[in-house]
Amino acid sequence: MSKLVYLVPLLPLIGFLINGLGRKSLTKSLTAIIGCGVILISFIISLILFFEVKAGHSEVVTYFDFITAGTLKIPFAFQVDQLSAVFLLIITGVGFLIHVYSTAYMHEESNAHYARYFSFLNLFVFSMLLLVLGANYLIMFIGWEGVGLCSYLLIGYWFKNPEYTAAGNKAFIMNRVGDFGFLLGLFWLIQQFGTLNYSDIFSKAAGMKMNDAVLVGITLLLFVGAIGKSAQLPLYTWLPDAMAGPTPVSALIHAATMVTAGVYMIARSNLLYTLAPTTQGVVAITGLATAVFAATIALKQNDIKKVLAYSTVSQLGYMFLGLGVGAFTGAVFHVMTHAFFKALLFLGAGSVIHAMHHEQDIRKMGGLAKRLPVTHWTFLVACIAIAGIPPLSGFFSKDEILAAAFSANTVYWVVGVLGAVLTAFYMFRLYATTFLGKFRGSHEQEHHLHESPKAMTWPLIILAILAAISGFVGVPAVLGGHHELENFLSPIFAGSVKLVHDQHNLAHSTEYMLMGVAAGAAVLAILVAVSKFSKKPDLEEARGFGRVLQNKWYVDELYDAIFVKPLRSLSGFLNTVVEKSGIDGMVNGVGRLVNYGGRQLRLLQNGQVGAYILMMVVATLVLFIIQLFV
Repeated sequence: MSKLVYLVPLLPLIGFLINGLGRKSLTKSLTAIIGCGVILISFIISLILFFEVKAGHSEVVTYFDFITAGTLKIPFAFQVDQLSAVFLLIITGVGFLIHVYSTAYMHEESNAHYARYFSFLNLFVFSMLLLVLGANYLIMFIGWEGVGLCSYLLIGYWFKNPEYTAAGNKAFIMNRVGDFGFLLGLFWLIQQFGTLNYSDIFSKAAGMKMNDAVLVGITLLLFVGAIGKSAQLPLYTWLPDAMAGPTPVSALIHAATMVTAGVYMIARSNLLYTLAPTTQGVVAITGLATAVFAATIALKQNDIKKVLAYSTVSQLGYMFLGLGVGAFTGAVFHVMTHAFFKALLFLGAGSVIHAMHHEQDIRKMGGLAKRLPVTHWTFLVACIAIAGIPPLSGFFSKDEILAAAFSANTVYWVVGVLGAVLTAFYMFRLYATTFLGKFRGSHEQEHHLHESPKAMTWPLIILAILAAISGFVGVPAVLGGHHELENFLSPIFAGSVKLVHDQHNLAHSTEYMLMGVAAGAAVLAILVAVSKFSKKPDLEEARGFGRVLQNKWYVDELYDAIFVKPLRSLSGFLNTVVEKSGIDGMVNGVGRLVNYGGRQLRLLQNGQVGAYILMMVVATLVLFIIQLFV
């Protein structure tokens, strides 16, 4: 295994270097082969590693000492175990399909920009692979910062548009806020445990008492990092703006990489969080609030990508709800199923936008089911999956989280079901408005409507199959399954399970009731949405409370008033008053003073010998006076 592990992240890095450095000389075909090929090989190696781990061959592969300072030793090491193996398959598998899709979607770009796009995409995958493979928090942090950099590069890919570069800046800056908390958490870990290695930290933490103030503080700081990276309240506003990037980028950020980094970090640190129930409560409430809040905004969005963006924020909220109530397997399960159906939704949206000549307003679509049959059916599968309708994948993962929420707190479950109902409603509002009814676009758009090329439709078909069947790896015992994923991940969460071994035990009758209520409410919401929006789509501008939702609760405006404008005013004051008048004035004043002094002293050099003799006599007298009296 150790002979293969380093190749998984190394290959995408090589692809980044070749395409990036050779962007002006490579053809599009060669760029696509390199960009897609390195990810495919990484996926194949990840598959080999997965089966080796499944056979019981988990290990930590150490390459060299990365940092040695006194007693602190941090190796450059990769940890290949059940959790990293699952994430490797998700990142490389979904990432490869997005790369293939991109070969057709980005074909209008020039050769140089096409290569630049694929080099950034490869670097993104490399950073995420580094994040999940690291055997300590420092290697995780390097990958963590890498995906933040790549998000900036890809969101602002069309850098000549000021709005797109502003969106990239926003993503980068908001992530820095979260990363500051994460970094403080790492320093505290070093101070407390003297190491950043997972195994050492977890073994030492296991001996600490429950809800120890140090553990609560560390886990809260690490969670601040997760809030920024995984777009939770209040640091979520960068994610909808990330739609400025190309649609495949949106699929990669929202489905397989970056936003799931926070979920991975907490799942990896599960023992620390289980030992800090206070932090878990904060995680659960934050996730639940985010899930419902983002879902309400999605109800009134008319940009096809913005609806999916707020859907991502909402689904991430469910993952954090699962982490907060101790359903770590359920959260990872939802990461996997969400990767499939959310990637499918974004790539399906890209196919629609491609057919509509870059139109993204769903009010100008309609009736696309007949013209785009593959896109239509695959998009419908993804909508059913995300709505949590059995037997598609979203049902199993979301049900597991909601069942754990019910065990922890009934209120969590009630609010969680409300979020699930909203999800079903806004997704089928999107589906009905886009694909059903009559076409509402221009005559020219209607004339050019066509299904996307095979490089775009085949990834849709594969993802649709995965979105439909992937839930069967986690069929619970109540439905006659053995939850293969839970059994596979059990060594990772064994320590946490021992601490709360009886937390999630529910009677089968109760589980049936919970499933029935959630699925039934979602079906009802779907029927209402389809019957309403297929006949009378919501074409007018929103009014009343709907206007508040359409304007995203005015959160961006609130942040602008509280943070952005005061900071800009302070920056202006510091620039004009402190910097230019103060610091620059002081430095320039010294120069002016020397200049003035030089001009005055120059008057003494007048060329008159009598004046020189007088000055000499005066100086001699002054020296005598000093010598005699001072």
